Amino acid sequence: MSSGKTLRLEYVTPSELQSRKAQGVLGAAAFDGGAHASNGTPVEFPCAHVHAQVLSDSREVLELWRTDAPTQSNSHGRVRYARGGDFLFGSLAVYEGEHTDSAWSPRTPLESATDLAYREMYAALAAAGIPQLVRVWNYIPDINIDTHGLERYRQFNTARHEASLASGRAVSGSVPAASALGAATGSPLTIYFLACHRAPAFIENPRQVSAYRYPAQYGPRSPAFSRATVLGEGSEATLFISGTASIVGHRTLHAGDPAAQTRETLVNIEALLGEAGRWAGRGTLRLERLAYKVYVRDPRELPAIRAELEAALGSNAALLYLQADICRQDLAVEIEAVGGFGWQPGE
Repeated sequence: MSSGKTLRLEYVTPSELQSRKAQGVLGAAAFDGGAHASNGTPVEFPCAHVHAQVLSDSREVLELWRTDAPTQSNSHGRVRYARGGDFLFGSLAVYEGEHTDSAWSPRTPLESATDLAYREMYAALAAAGIPQLVRVWNYIPDINIDTHGLERYRQFNTARHEASLASGRAVSGSVPAASALGAATGSPLTIYFLACHRAPAFIENPRQVSAYRYPAQYGPRSPAFSRATVLGEGSEATLFISGTASIVGHRTLHAGDPAAQTRETLVNIEALLGEAGRWAGRGTLRLERLAYKVYVRDPRELPAIRAELEAALGSNAALLYLQADICRQDLAVEIEAVGGFGWQPGE
């Protein structure tokens, strides 16, 4: 009998999706824009279309989330979502020209789009009765460009902070794991997320200042995310690691050296594995038991980054490489990961 309490992550191509059963698919993200992610066949589950280049022979890849319970799709405003067991997967996209505040508003177009997206996400969760955000992915076009006197990533953080407060949500402490990466010029702000009936544990890295406590030099509002979350207990526990980079304390290390940044990032991930293992009471997950998404700023640096990861994880590790700008211009690589204490990647 299905418990509705477990999730599985798979990285598949559109053709692989066609050949596999779609039963239990909660949602997906399609990379490289995802225009042909379903080979032209409409899918019944929500699918975020992310305009980030896949750095492999497979030009289009799906990040597929499955649950062991029957699923049902629905929508609320711009949010398309599916429920299955304890879980909800949702996605939405907002173009910056789609919604503008009044002429006197101090908000930038990106801030308006972010405010709208986050308010709609929170409203969809309330309508579905699944309040606990576990993991959020944000893809922001031209993330490092300065407009209206402020870098766009900092604009995003400001609007996320204010929309969360306005919706009665925390902006420190009990905040979801998250990533915020660049996307192609002209693409929409694209967000997808996982939520649950059950509250996760919120994990911080002892090597790093919590992102929501960053000093003011990083922008008017700090990023509102936890370094990781753990959902469930024992063999059903799943770890969600936020976008992680070569940051110790709050400072970037090894600028200009992508190999050293990759090694430092893995040290940070290992620190999170230790913290999560202590909370879950299951010992420490090994690095090779995780599935990874690796964001590479400059594709010419992929060989050096890949070599470090394969040396640490083995050649059979579950790795998806994407080209994306990263929230700090001195970061060459950012890595996120997910793993279950009772499952292997791809199971």
